[in-house]
Amino acid sequence: MAKKFYVVWQGRKTGIFNDWSTCKHQIEKYSGAKYKSFSTLDEAKSAFSGSPFSNSTTKSANGITENGAKKRSTSNGVKTYTAKEIDAMGIDTKIYTDGGCEPNPGKAGSGIAVYRNEKIDELWYGLFNSYGTNNTAELNALHYAMRIADHESKQGKSIAIFCDSKYSIQCIIQWAAGWQKKGWKKPSGEIKNLELIKKMFALYLTIKDKVQILHVNGHVGVEGNELADRMSIIAINKKEEGFKLYNEDKNKPVDLKALLSLRNG
Repeated sequence: MAKKFYVVWQGRKTGIFNDWSTCKHQIEKYSGAKYKSFSTLDEAKSAFSGSPFSNSTTKSANGITENGAKKRSTSNGVKTYTAKEIDAMGIDTKIYTDGGCEPNPGKAGSGIAVYRNEKIDELWYGLFNSYGTNNTAELNALHYAMRIADHESKQGKSIAIFCDSKYSIQCIIQWAAGWQKKGWKKPSGEIKNLELIKKMFALYLTIKDKVQILHVNGHVGVEGNELADRMSIIAINKKEEGFKLYNEDKNKPVDLKALLSLRNG
């Protein structure tokens, strides 16, 4: 069977995936998921870097075909930043987050990559949960990134957090304010991960004027995102329940090539 590449424009994680099982994990039971298969990696990259729903037919997770017309940068009200846009940002500290879960629900872990002055400085992994979810893992990673950002802001640094989970970003910067006004309730039912979201929103209110929380697509070659992803997998493999610094010896450079060669989540 010829190999296929799968583009996910809307799902738990967006990006280009090289096998169906990983793609299915991102879109199954995800409301409004959009994806499409391509015969070559170049075709997939071209489709993903263009509009989210190309003129050709895309698929929704329930099997119904649809033609999309929305712009990628404003999908779901969250702008997606490209590697070129991120590189152009004159920011002191850039923090990348990711969470993984195998399967979902299943073994979950979180990862963070911290860049200071455009150089990788810290890698963190942990928060293993033997029966977690992808969304909780993503929220946990973002929570710890916000804590790091809070500390950095007190040192007078400019900070941006880059997360590939639109769900996590929207929970904190868009939806939480409305939920709070309504007594932490929503008409459609239960707010999942509520206690964690409450903690994160309280912290967000103290840092929102000093820290940007931005969206980046996963698995499109953004180094910081890829490193955070590998940290989440290491957290799962090592079953690390705390949150641990991967590169404890700052005098020993991180072997980025070896890390990036590890399987992704």
